[in-house]
Amino acid sequence: MRLSVVDVGSKTVRLVVADAEGGVPLPVHTAKWKTRLSEQVEADGRISDEDLRQLVEAVGAAASTAKQWGAAEPLAFATAVVRNAPNRLDVLDAVRTGTGVRICTLPGEVEAELTFLGARRWMGWQAGPLALFDIGGGSLEVAFGRGRLPDFAASLPLGANRLTLEFFEDQGLPSTRSVKALRRRTRHQLRDVAARIRWEGPRTAVATSRTFQQLARLCGAAPGRQGPFVPRHLECRELRCCIDTLAALPAAERAELPGISLPRAKQSLAGAIVAHTAMKLTGIKTVTICPWAIREGILLRYIEDGPAWWSAVTEPIDDAVTAGAVPLRIATPPA
Repeated sequence: MRLSVVDVGSKTVRLVVADAEGGVPLPVHTAKWKTRLSEQVEADGRISDEDLRQLVEAVGAAASTAKQWGAAEPLAFATAVVRNAPNRLDVLDAVRTGTGVRICTLPGEVEAELTFLGARRWMGWQAGPLALFDIGGGSLEVAFGRGRLPDFAASLPLGANRLTLEFFEDQGLPSTRSVKALRRRTRHQLRDVAARIRWEGPRTAVATSRTFQQLARLCGAAPGRQGPFVPRHLECRELRCCIDTLAALPAAERAELPGISLPRAKQSLAGAIVAHTAMKLTGIKTVTICPWAIREGILLRYIEDGPAWWSAVTEPIDDAVTAGAVPLRIATPPA
């Protein structure tokens, strides 16, 4: 069985085509298309007509590529940049009309659950009680669990791009005042979740997302070209030093640092502050960088629970688009 998943993120549309023999999604092809939705959304978060046109083209290209590689209709989802857009239902409808692909917007807690599943499968049961952190463009997902799915999951409005626009948008060099203000915001938002993580006492902590991958590289982890099986870690104390380095440079110069790509250079400081604050408040000194995240989690859940699970995710969106209503929660069937 060959499956594909399309991830509409804040900066790119990503495609993964994978073979699912033996219950493990083994990638056979990956591709991405740049959209940078989060950099171009309107002041109220709406996705403009021009950005929507680019999004439809990217999703259409992804679906066509998946078909060329022998996969059926992609399992397609959009993250916070679409989920939080006031015109999200119009966006979902336009993508379906223009490409035939049904995209759903997952609640942040469900994103955290699926990312946790991907991380659990990658790390294995030897990881024991597991804490997860994932920094996206619009939100931070946190989860903890002892089993296949997390015991609790949370989604907080602490995405790297969201915070950059709020705290550093008009600054060449970020001011000390803005950095301190962002730390206060992050501590306040994370207070209850961090207390739960400390109480649970995870044996292993993992981090996913490009933000964590680039921060780990900046702190000395192996480059991505060495492959996914090379162990990569990020230490809290090293990350604290990197915050000072990032804060002392304008965005363009940050892109010259190891691991920091030009498209993400602007938001790298906010991402580093959120990552360091999360680790410090939870008492976690080291996180393991996990290459599997939400896309693999979706593939695994589909393989293990079947098409009925994905139908339960997408049908509320279908009904909402048809009726023009906003879904409050997408139910996830029990494991």
